[in-house]
Amino acid sequence: MALEKRLYMNRLSRIFILLLCAFSAPNAHADVKMTFYSQQFGDYFPHAFFTLKGNLDGNGQAINSAHGFTAVNTGPGILMGSVKGHVKAPSAKYISKSQPHFTVNLSDEQYRKVMAEVNRWKSIPQKSYNLGKRNCVHFVMEAAAKTGLTVNRKTKFKKKPRSFLNELMSLNPGLKL
Repeated sequence: MALEKRLYMNRLSRIFILLLCAFSAPNAHADVKMTFYSQQFGDYFPHAFFTLKGNLDGNGQAINSAHGFTAVNTGPGILMGSVKGHVKAPSAKYISKSQPHFTVNLSDEQYRKVMAEVNRWKSIPQKSYNLGKRNCVHFVMEAAAKTGLTVNRKTKFKKKPRSFLNELMSLNPGLKL
């Protein structure tokens, strides 16, 4: 009986050690952090954008990118209607001078959905930017929806990035930096 008890305890110890190793191994629960930013106004664009940083669970791939949507040329034409647009990666300096609003952790699946949305925006036929119908706020809104966040597609803040991101936070209690 004592031998059976020792074998049982030995087996339990091995299982415990295996579980401990699995949950404490590097990248055992890696994820990608998506941080949403705004620049209220100014000469540089985009005014709403997000960064993606971390590692994918499935393969450990390092992720470090930023995405926003803006007009190719920001002249008076953007006030008249649709103009050429593009997905743009803001510089590190621009990001550092922007206001971060909140961060969400993404699963690999959510990351793939966000990147599919980024690629969809990259492939929209030109003239793809429209201040009232398809701007940086719309881009960020659709990316946020891909993460499972509640969005208000009828927001009155489609031209106000900071106000839009504050509204997004109010629609999703618990969001924080």
